[in-house]
Amino acid sequence: MEDCVFCKIIKGEIPTEKVYETEEILAFKDIHPAAPIHILVVPKKHISMLTDLKPEDEALIGKIYTTINKIAEQEGFKKQGYRVIANCGKDSGQEVMHIHFHVLGGKKLGDKIVD
Repeated sequence: MEDCVFCKIIKGEIPTEKVYETEEILAFKDIHPAAPIHILVVPKKHISMLTDLKPEDEALIGKIYTTINKIAEQEGFKKQGYRVIANCGKDSGQEVMHIHFHVLGGKKLGDKIVD
């Protein structure tokens, strides 16, 4: 999508602090972190939200979760633990309509849901 900020980041049109990248997935630091570690993991394929996933996307979503484990190992927070959040739709707080996964860590996380 032409106006999607994550698509622009993926294309290199908007600079970001990349953490991990493959042919299908990009992970980068959130510019408004909600925790000491706040990484966004996005598929390079534009999918607006979870409800738009199709059966052919199952392997990609599985790769995203294994990528999150690799990132946790690479960045040194795997043993301490982390939280993964995927918002779906405006009422959930999804601001960018490109499916993405928030990886939060670096401190003990309470029960508060990320805004």
